[in-house]
Amino acid sequence: MSLERLWAGWRSEYVGSAGAGSDDDGGCVLCRVVADADSVVWRGRKVAVILNAFPYTSGHLMVLPIRHVGELEDLEGDEATELWATVTDAVKALKAAYQPEGINLGVNLGRAAGAGVPGHCHVHGLPRWVGDTNFTTAVAETRVLPEALPVTMEKLRAAWPERAPTENS
Repeated sequence: MSLERLWAGWRSEYVGSAGAGSDDDGGCVLCRVVADADSVVWRGRKVAVILNAFPYTSGHLMVLPIRHVGELEDLEGDEATELWATVTDAVKALKAAYQPEGINLGVNLGRAAGAGVPGHCHVHGLPRWVGDTNFTTAVAETRVLPEALPVTMEKLRAAWPERAPTENS
């Protein structure tokens, strides 16, 4: 079986920008997305939630520190606390919005581990269903997403849980 190619010229700007730039926040695609309020699902004091622009499934989101930091161990204490509380809220929102049969959470630290933007750590959250890897993915190595990103944004914003203010959020 050979790999089929599905031309998606509109991705070139994103792909080109994801690896471009320096290690400071000015060249980071995730920092640029977080700076755009319309692109943020939820924002806390130290952490934000955004959608993956090229999702594996509908509802694929990313939880990340607002500060440009590449390594999990370099998070400050209040960032780490808010990050993991927000991951929990993301799971609640995904369950409320999509009623999945499971959820994948993942962190890819470093390019060798699969990080597309290794300079800005982030946690992926994806709703999953039994059988959601269908023949199109298995045979054609192509993903079919039944929902546009603006619809995903609306669903997740509406489903985002209220969090009582704490010292760290």
